[in-house]
Amino acid sequence: MSVSVPPGAAPSIHIERARFAFAGRRLFDDLSLELPAGRTTCLLGPSGVGKTSLLRLIAGLLPPEPPTRIAAADGEPLAGRVAWMAQTDLLMPWLDALGNVVIGYRLRGDAVALEAARERALGLLAQTGLAGRESDLPATLSGGMRHRVALARTLVEERPVVLMDEPFGQLDAITRLSLQDLAARMLSGRTVLLVTHDPLEAARLGHRIHVMAGAPANLGTPLEPAGDPPRDATAAETLKIQAELMRRLADAHAFAVPA
Repeated sequence: MSVSVPPGAAPSIHIERARFAFAGRRLFDDLSLELPAGRTTCLLGPSGVGKTSLLRLIAGLLPPEPPTRIAAADGEPLAGRVAWMAQTDLLMPWLDALGNVVIGYRLRGDAVALEAARERALGLLAQTGLAGRESDLPATLSGGMRHRVALARTLVEERPVVLMDEPFGQLDAITRLSLQDLAARMLSGRTVLLVTHDPLEAARLGHRIHVMAGAPANLGTPLEPAGDPPRDATAAETLKIQAELMRRLADAHAFAVPA
């Protein structure tokens, strides 16, 4: 079951002439990227190349350097329309699973919206396999369960744009595949940018896949696998895309600056 998004609600996003420096090193300069509306874009590259920094710029968590321009194609501000899922689950240890899912609404102090969000959160927890665990504290949940809570927290916001930074990177292989399937279904119709180090994950989930490489970094010609995510991890075409991404990553690492 997916979480529906009204037609046209998820805009395409244009990143133009992006530039950013960290610790005296320019990570990227004059970098442009389009996130197609209602599609998942995956971004791979060596550690330290600037993937997370680019994600944070789009999320508004880092100040852009001129002449960077980040805009939605519909002309409306991105503020208030973006959900962020970090590498770690970032659950509050003193809140139960349900409380962690709706924490954004609680912090915004809107009692009416919070009550509605609680109802959606219960449904999302059930869809993520956590029915009956709503009152459990994070310390009592497995790593996979905690990531399911974090995914539910991202989805309960009902934002049309979702930015994800290696959200499944710390999971075992089977749990990872399961959550990839879940995310693909539940994020259908949203404009998603997923940063990952895993070529197979990108091959399974991406409508469009970029490899970020160089110093300053650039983006090569994207791959656009056929069919809708989640793709079969053992299918020949998926493995072919994985192999091509491995080749591009090997080339990227040859020019990478150590993180």
